[in-house]
Order: sequence, then structure tokens, then C-alpha cells
Amino acid sequence: MKVRGVLGGLQKGLGDIGVVTTVFHADKVPLQLVAYATPFVSNDPGLVAKTVDGLANEHPQFKAAFTRFNQVYLTNLAVLDTYQIFSKDPVTKLSDLKGLKLGSAGLNLRWLDGFGAVGVAGSLVTYHNKVGTGVLDGFMLWPEAVVGRKIYEVAPYMLKADLGTANSKVISVNADSWKSYPEEVRVAMQEAAYGYRDKMGADALEVAAASYKAFTANGGKITVLSQDQRQKWADDMPNVASDWVAAREKEGNPGRVVMQSYMDTMRAAKQPILRQWDKELGS
Repeated sequence: MKVRGVLGGLQKGLGDIGVVTTVFHADKVPLQLVAYATPFVSNDPGLVAKTVDGLANEHPQFKAAFTRFNQVYLTNLAVLDTYQIFSKDPVTKLSDLKGLKLGSAGLNLRWLDGFGAVGVAGSLVTYHNKVGTGVLDGFMLWPEAVVGRKIYEVAPYMLKADLGTANSKVISVNADSWKSYPEEVRVAMQEAAYGYRDKMGADALEVAAASYKAFTANGGKITVLSQDQRQKWADDMPNVASDWVAAREKEGNPGRVVMQSYMDTMRAAKQPILRQWDKELGS
């Protein structure tokens, strides 16, 4: 199945178990995108994934979203350390991004609002061609993806802004298949899913460390965005969290309590939070 087709494919029974890329289905599984509504909060994929599973176990709306598509939610996955900006020309400060057409996917397009960049919806499989042909000036992605697809060939400049990690995938099982499994098999599958989640989070950090080195080894240049500029980016960005909460509440989903619980967990874990998103929600 193609990446965007896994949700529908599992619904129809074309597979028993699969990995749904939730960032492409924000309208269908919106609660899964809480981390995308809270940039500049955490670069720890393992923590984010565990936190979202905790929320899914506490709020039935998380899993009910998959039930509507004839699936059983097992776990979510965060497979990247943090998003960065990659470009064909050097970028060293926020003002350099003004007017640039930058590719991204899903809710994190909103992260580009506020300083004149133009967010363009896209997918990592298209960025090499689109930057190479001038359709895009750059994109928001994580280093492993850039190195793995050799996109440094057309975008050799990285602005290391550490925008944050996010859970972008869910392991789910076709509901009819799930019913056919003995109880002990279901228990083992759930335990294995959590173990895989934790392994993926740990591996994401190891792979990221190697990818930064590989990026520079292949001619890439990395500029670290100053902390003052990072703070300005976070402060000047539209309140994506407030918009996300309002949309979830309108749907009948517990957006506010999910957001507050997520941020409470991040604070308790002493994450490098640049903006206290839940504190701006108002009454």
C-alpha cells in the first residue's frame, strides 16, 4: 500500500496490521496531532510517543477515531528527533526566510507563519525534485529523511532551529482480524507494540546523531539558529495550539484537557519549552 492509503487499506481488510501516517489524516484522527500543535516543546520522540499513548488510554476519543475506520489502535510512533529547515541557499536568521517557498506537511505548515515564509503542502518524496526544479526554495524535515533520500544534493543548507519532534504514525490492526485472534495473542501484540514504540523512539535519536554527521560529510552546511531567534520564532508564531483546541472542541473532542495534560507532562519532564501553549488558551 502507498503511505497515504494504509488507513483506507486496513479499513477494507487489505492488510491485517499496518502503520498509518497520521499527519496525512488530520481530519480523520485529529487528536493524534497534539504534538504538531505544540512546536518548540520537546525533542524527545520517546517521551512524546509515551505521552500520546497515555492520553489515548485516558480519552476514548483517540481510539474511537480508528474504530470508525474498522481498526484497533495499538500505539503511536514518533520517528524523528526534531524538524529543521533545509534550503538550496544559505539561511542564518529568521529574516532570511522571508518570501521563501518552504515545503511541509500537515499542521506544521502553520509553524512557518509569522515571518514571511510561504508554506507549501508537500511530501518528502517530492522535495528533491521540487527544490531541484525551483518549485520550492527549501522544506521543513528531519535530517535522517534528508540524508536517506540524498536531498542534500539540492538543499545543502540546514538551519538547525530544533522546532520539535512529533508523533506521526500509528500502528493499528484491522478490527475483523483483531477479533479472530485469541486473547493471549492480542495481549502479546499490544505489549510488542509498546516495545516497538520505545525502540523506535530510542533509535530515532541515534539515527539522527549519525545523520547530522552524514549531512556534513556529504557537503552539507549547518547553521545553528541562535536561542534569541528561536524564542522570537516561537513568540511570533500564530497560536497554533489555541486554534487546534478550538477545532477539537467544536468537533466534540476534549481538545482543551488533552492540550493541558500534554503540556503538564512535558513540564514535569523538564522539556526545553519555549512557549507555554496551554497557558494562552483563555477561559
